[in-house]
Parts: sequence; structure tokens; C-alpha cells
Amino acid sequence: MRAEPTLPHHRLPPDSLTELAGGEGGPDTLGLLIGAERSRRLLLLRILDDATDLGPAWDLLIKAQRRAPHVVDELLMYPQTGMWLATALRRLRGTSPQDEPPPWVVLGHVAALAAAAALRAELDFTIEVPARHGRVPLPTLGCAVLPVAEPWTTATVRAEAGRTVVETSGATVVVPVPPHSAGPGWHPVRRLSVGPDKLQLEVALDDVDPYRTYPWPTEPRPLSEAAAAQWRHVLERAWEVLLREQPGTAEAMQRGVLSLSPTPARERFRPRSVTSGDAFGGIEASEPDDAVQLAVTLVHEFQHTKLGGLLHLTPLLTHDADENTELWYAPWRDDPRPLEGLLQGIYAFAGIAGFWHAHRRAAGTQQAMADFEFALWRTHVATAIEQIHRHPRFTPLGGALLDTLRNRCAGWLEEPVPEEQLALARLCAADHVARWRTHHLRPAAAAVEETVRAWLAEADGPPPSLAAEPELVPDPSVRWLDSLAMLVRYHLSGTDDGRPWSEAPEKTMARVTGALPGDALLAAGDPTAARHAYVAHLAGEPGRAGAWSGLGHALKATADEPAAARLLCHWPERARAVHESLLRSAATPPNPVRLATWLAAPMDTR
Repeated sequence: MRAEPTLPHHRLPPDSLTELAGGEGGPDTLGLLIGAERSRRLLLLRILDDATDLGPAWDLLIKAQRRAPHVVDELLMYPQTGMWLATALRRLRGTSPQDEPPPWVVLGHVAALAAAAALRAELDFTIEVPARHGRVPLPTLGCAVLPVAEPWTTATVRAEAGRTVVETSGATVVVPVPPHSAGPGWHPVRRLSVGPDKLQLEVALDDVDPYRTYPWPTEPRPLSEAAAAQWRHVLERAWEVLLREQPGTAEAMQRGVLSLSPTPARERFRPRSVTSGDAFGGIEASEPDDAVQLAVTLVHEFQHTKLGGLLHLTPLLTHDADENTELWYAPWRDDPRPLEGLLQGIYAFAGIAGFWHAHRRAAGTQQAMADFEFALWRTHVATAIEQIHRHPRFTPLGGALLDTLRNRCAGWLEEPVPEEQLALARLCAADHVARWRTHHLRPAAAAVEETVRAWLAEADGPPPSLAAEPELVPDPSVRWLDSLAMLVRYHLSGTDDGRPWSEAPEKTMARVTGALPGDALLAAGDPTAARHAYVAHLAGEPGRAGAWSGLGHALKATADEPAAARLLCHWPERARAVHESLLRSAATPPNPVRLATWLAAPMDTR
């Protein structure tokens, strides 16, 4: 296992860089990224051994490599191994915020890796491994469950003459042959293979490795047989979608997607998925609503995987301590993001826009939904790109990557989309921006005070100071800025027979966390009722950011109060800040529409 005196110097040829810059990357390019990841993990493992002396586990890994080098290579490249290496090194350096499990449990995981390697290499061995709340995971194979009371202890893995056991005093679990089958006290890591010959996707459905979740490890949570069967079924259908609509991406995924870590289902249309640059090839994903949603998730997270591999070889941004505090609007997030995070999102969501671009040609009864998703995500990606285009921190390669994605997005923006879906996408995109501004942007306190005095003095309009650039003050409490888009998805999703969604808006609202009554009415196409609902909501909860932005878009749709609509759609933070200040200084709260109209008046220049 000792690294050679000189490791290969990994470089990507121009063709591969061009592929990746465009959000693509074929099997050969993936092979180069994987080769670089292998060298990186060997270096990390060597650093860990130098820092801690891995002892018997290291010796057993060497024996396994000599017997079956391909087995050790597969274990080394397993996504969860990369996650463990990064976690262990952070614990050693004191840069991990987690206190549990104890450091010896984290570092001792190398013994579990060695045991898994030796078992697969058919060696006889005995080694002590960590037990976590009675669970003993063996990476890529499965997890033994022992009746142990202590949260953190050890167990013995012993293999002799083809029989392997995991044992503590008074309890023994026999590892089945083959280990990917179930047995008493043993939960296997299931191997899924979907698709036709030569076009198969083979992944581990890993529900037991503690390092399967990102960025922090969690304890094993084995799926039931029924749940595992459902995951297999939906993955088969998702893979059919990708093979049919994005064959190039699917071909690359065959090399670059190695494990899928399932988590429980979430609210409809709000799946959660995660990857980590430390866990190349691993995807953590909540149980999807359907096969198309899983296909989108695979594309999304595969984009992150490719970009993470590229970033391990070359930077896309320079490091400037003075500029690392910059935060930006990310249309797919509730919180402001640093430049590095925004670039990650642009790359990933360009992949999602590309998916919907292809899928809407074959969406069938879900054509309206596909058109909406394409229109929404191309808008979101374009908005994000324009914020940072030509930013001075981009390296030449980073600038070329953003330029390529920008040109691709420009082409998408010229493609026709049916008017109804286009209007809904524009509404949801604008609403997200407005809600974000209401939460995170703060007009200067002095300007707000001056504006309040002008209002109370019955001036013709606000002072010019209110129009100054607001300060970005991240609001850590913000959630669910995408509520309107979720309601629109219910509106467009239809029923199984393709008929429009006919549920009453208030019932739909109850399905979407964070949605307001006005949001449901606006999504259902009743802006007049939405206006009244937003005004009523602000009377009881004037600080609710979504009600201010929603009111703006309801007014815009009815065209009754164009000045107020413009102010609330573009600068809702002004109305919220002034309104809140007036509530503290006036006995009677001002009418939100009247206040917004006044704030939109020409600035008082006296």
C-alpha cells in the first residue's frame, strides 16, 4: 500500500477540459478524473498512516492488496472511503465540529476497511474493529448488529477457512456467503444493476456505512426489503429515462456513479440530495417522488461529482482573502452564497436545465410541467451567471467554463416555451428574487428613519437616501423561498389521467411548507383574491417577507396599482423596513398598498 516515490502527475488534455467546461464529460474524461482521485486517496491514506501509525490494519491491507489488488482498489475508490479519509484527517487537525464518535472510533474505521478487503481477498485473519451502538459496518459488504449496550466499543472480525464471524463477548454474527445476502444479525450492502447489457448502471445501495451521508457521518439505518425493492424499481425507470434522453451522460455515469445512499422521502417536489468532493462517485438522495425526479437528481449530483474532480486538479478561482466574504444570490437556495458555492450551483443546475431541455420532447402527459421546469431553470442559471460574469477571481479556465455555460444558456433562452408555462416560470423566478431581497437586504437605518419622518409629515414621496444600495445582512431564519414554485408544480402536475389539478388552493397550500394563502391563490391564477389574502396576512404578521413580495406580484397581475407593484416586485425590502419602523412609531399601521404606492413616488429632493 506504500505510495511509489513519485506518483503520476495528473493532467486533463484540452478535449477533456472542453467537455467539462461545457458541463459534459465522457467515459474517457471520467476515467482520467478517477485516476486522479485514486492518487489523491493514496496520498491521504499515507498522510493518515504517517500521523497515526495504522498498525495491524495497514499490514492487513498490504496482504489483501498482494492477493487481490483490484479489491483494494475498489475499496479505495469507494465514495465512503474518501469521506472517511477526509473526516479522519479533519478530526486529527481539530477542524471538525463534531464531538462524536470518539477519535479512536473514526481512526479505527481503517480496521473495518482492512477486514472488508481481507474478507473479499479470501484471507484468513483476525482484527479488532470499532462497534458503533452495536453496529459493525464492513465497507462495501454490510453491517453486523450485536447486542452491545455501550455506544462505542470494539468487536472482533475473524475469518478462517472461508467462514467469517463478527463477535463480542457472548454474541456472534456469521457473515453470509456471499456477504451481499442477508442473514441473522447481518444487513448487506445491496448491489443494484439496472439497464440492458453493456448499458447497465451498477451501484451500491448503501444504507449502513456511517460515511455514506455528507458532510457528516450518521449511524446505519438499514432499509426494509420493500423499501429496497422500491428503490430498485424507481432506479430502473430513471435509468431508462437517461438512456433514452441523455445517452452521453448515462454512459459517463456508468463510470462515475458508484453508490447511492438512500434517505427518507421528503415533501413532494422537494427532494434532498447531496454529494461531496471528498466522496467522488457517491450520491445521498431522499426517496424520490417518481423516476423523472430521480433522473434529475442523478444528473444534478453527477454534475457536482465532475466539478469536484476537476477542482482537485486545477483551480477555477483565485484565492483572495479580501474577497472571500462576498455573498451572492443563488436562485436555488434560501441563503446567500459565496462565489465558490454559487459556481458549484451554476454548474449543477445547468445540468438540470439541460435535462429538462431534453425531457420536454418526450414528457407526454407531463408536457406542461417539463416546459415550466425548463423555462424556470434556464432563467435561474442565467440570473446566477450574469451576477458573476467576468468576476476578477476567475482563473482562465474558470472564466472559459462560465463563458461556455453562459453561451449554452443563451441558446436555451431563445427557445420557445408555451405562454402559460413561460409566464409561470417568470413569476416564480421573480418571486424568489423578491423574497430573497426582503429577507437578506436591509436599507440603511438612517434612511429608513428619514423615510418614516417624511411619511408622518405627509411628504409627497420618500427621501433619495432610501434608494441607496442596501446592505446584505444574511437572515439565518429564512426558509422555503421556493413555496410559490412548489404550488405551481401542484397546479401543473395534473392527475394520473392527465387532467388539470383541481384541488382547492387552500388544500394545496396545506401540502407546501412555508406557503401562504395568497401564494396558493396566485399559483392558481386568481391574483385579485391573492391580493386581499396578502393584505390580510400582513395585517396580522407584517414581518412576513413572502407576503410583501407576493403582494407585489398579485398587484402586477391585476394591473390595479402599477407603482406599488413595481416597488414591491423590485425593492420589497424598502416597504418591509419602513412598515416595521412605522409600526413602532405610529398607532395605526399603514395600509401596505398605500405605503408601497407612496414609496414608489418620485424621490423627495428637497
